[in-house]
Amino acid sequence: MKNSRTKSLIYFIVPALAYLALAAVVTNSYYQLMLTLILIWATFGLSWNILSGYTGLISFGHAAFFGTGAFATVLAQIYWSISPWVMFFGSGVIGAMLGLAIGFPTFRLRGHYFALSMLAYPLAFMYVFLWLGFPEVSVPRVHGNPAAYMQFSDGRIYTLIAMVFLIVVVFLSRLIESSRFGMALIAIKQNEAAAEAAGIDSLRWKLRAIAVSGAIAAMAGSLYAVVILVITPQSVFGMLVSAQALTVAMFGGIGTFWGPIIGAGLLIPIAEILHAELGNLLPGIQGVVYGVAIVVLITLAPEGIFWKVRDWIGSARKKDEIPAHSVTHTAEAPDFVPRKSNPAGETSEIVLDVRNMSKNFGGLQAVQDVSFQLRRGMILGIIGPNGAGKTTLFNLLNGFQDPTAGEVFVNGKDMARCKPHVLCRAGVGRTFQIMRPFTRMSVRDNVRIGAYVTAGSEAEAAEIADEALRQVGLSAISERLAGELSTKELRLMELARALAGKPHTLLLDETLAGLGRDESAEVVAVIRRLSADGMTVAIIEHTMQAMVQLVDRFLVLDHGQVIMEGLPSEVTKNPHVIEAYLGKKWNANAQD
Repeated sequence: MKNSRTKSLIYFIVPALAYLALAAVVTNSYYQLMLTLILIWATFGLSWNILSGYTGLISFGHAAFFGTGAFATVLAQIYWSISPWVMFFGSGVIGAMLGLAIGFPTFRLRGHYFALSMLAYPLAFMYVFLWLGFPEVSVPRVHGNPAAYMQFSDGRIYTLIAMVFLIVVVFLSRLIESSRFGMALIAIKQNEAAAEAAGIDSLRWKLRAIAVSGAIAAMAGSLYAVVILVITPQSVFGMLVSAQALTVAMFGGIGTFWGPIIGAGLLIPIAEILHAELGNLLPGIQGVVYGVAIVVLITLAPEGIFWKVRDWIGSARKKDEIPAHSVTHTAEAPDFVPRKSNPAGETSEIVLDVRNMSKNFGGLQAVQDVSFQLRRGMILGIIGPNGAGKTTLFNLLNGFQDPTAGEVFVNGKDMARCKPHVLCRAGVGRTFQIMRPFTRMSVRDNVRIGAYVTAGSEAEAAEIADEALRQVGLSAISERLAGELSTKELRLMELARALAGKPHTLLLDETLAGLGRDESAEVVAVIRRLSADGMTVAIIEHTMQAMVQLVDRFLVLDHGQVIMEGLPSEVTKNPHVIEAYLGKKWNANAQD
């Protein structure tokens, strides 16, 4: 990972030095200003990317941070003679605090509701500053020691300052991408439920992201005000400002530091030149440029130029590679072998105690007064017809839904209304009926996400992830992208991700779904080995042939109620279970 990080930064530093060399020979003040603005907008795009690119929460309101930094810098110099050198960093502090103030209430929203709510903030600030009597403010000129107030007659110095700022933000972005911070954000973006189940506190990480993002955006606004000299509420809080941050990042490619740099390098010169040449004839030509860019992007490269090119290069390489089947098989025999009795027996420790669990959705009782116990090393099969409340029960045990009534004791502590990441830390792991991989991460990184809940360092997380992959037999494909895996490999990878959190109890929701007989046998073999090592398992599954030979006990649900709990031999012969779930065909086969 360190080699990859170093290589990508070298690829950036070389063109950055070439850019500075070009700026050194440009003497035209207009083109010199454009070279500086490209860097400022690229940095602003990077700030947007740290929040929206990594978390997937699209922000239409980053102008709130940008404009606040701009006005804070100018007004501080006007009223208190504070140097922009000081306010450049002071604006960062203001932007971070503003990010926390905005993020805490707004992160309760999802999807387009979040995006629209973010739009309200810069509009509100714009009208507040107009109401306060600041329709236009200018940076005061300083004649004695102007450099102390970031005022230079040579525009190339501003380009140099902007480049240093951009380099620092690029290094920070790359550090975030390859650290626990970035991994958590990307996991939230690709599947927030899976991230929460893996122990990630999504609200905490998103608040950190918006604080960092707001700080950088405010600092970019501060530098912009110094370079432009005159600002208005519309020029720093307007819709076009937020649109520029969003467009340059999305056009180049979100979720990578390259995206905003590519987008700014291509779009800003076009927009600025057209504005200079045609602005009098076609007011708002810059908005047209960004609108056309978005249309082209959606049509040809929905994820941005960077990802389009990378995928094209990756597919070209695959054509030259000889496919190899490198998955380590976890079971030799395809036939299901009957499970021996649980060695822990009824005297082992109770790790999960569910008492009178109920969940109502309006007038619908999805789960009604369900009680059962899980002992260490036990495998409990939860079965029932579709709509019986099985997955709802798992969601209650895992914290994705709050029960209407009931208690869930984990190692003796009631955790019925705790969040998923809290239950994960308490030792309850989870897989999902519909697979939830982080598709653009490698298999190893997917599993490493699960290790963060207990790991104290990146090295420890990597060791835990490698061990979990070994347990499920996926070590040989650890560097492949999750989006390239087969159904069986994805099921095993999600199991490994749950194992990486070092749980004492696993909740497996239809882990065998979509698998053939041989593939099911391999997954069953893994679950058996985990149980033999002391892991407690509750599994929802419809493949009764596998379940009968896998579990110690069955819990049968119908219409949210427990209709029976007992040994497989008892449950499969019970007439109520046969009528509600197994059917007459099962009964006839059992008699044969």
